[in-house]
Amino acid sequence: MRKKKVMIIDNDPGILDSVKLLLEVCNYDVEATDDLSIVTDSRHELPDILLLDIWMSGVNGKDVCKQLKSRDLTRQLPIIMFSANRDIAKIAQEAGADDYIAKPFELNDMLEKIERYT
Repeated sequence: MRKKKVMIIDNDPGILDSVKLLLEVCNYDVEATDDLSIVTDSRHELPDILLLDIWMSGVNGKDVCKQLKSRDLTRQLPIIMFSANRDIAKIAQEAGADDYIAKPFELNDMLEKIERYT
């Protein structure tokens, strides 16, 4: 059985490292990066799910999510947005994300949501 591939995009190395480690222990294939071009590059293999921070070094995750959900190739890609912004639920809904996670988050809550969409 193939491992489910999770891509995490965040500009916080601590989040990237801790979530990557947790998901690898739970038998996921994980790619953790702060490089948004990976998911918008059609030559790159798509993950089974994308965890996307809402704000990364001058790039708006909401706009990235809208772009991904408007493209045929990535429209069906489950996207979970996460942020410490108290309006994350509204922002994720406006962006067309499948779900959201508010920071700080419980790792079990994140796992539940990932399992729901993979």
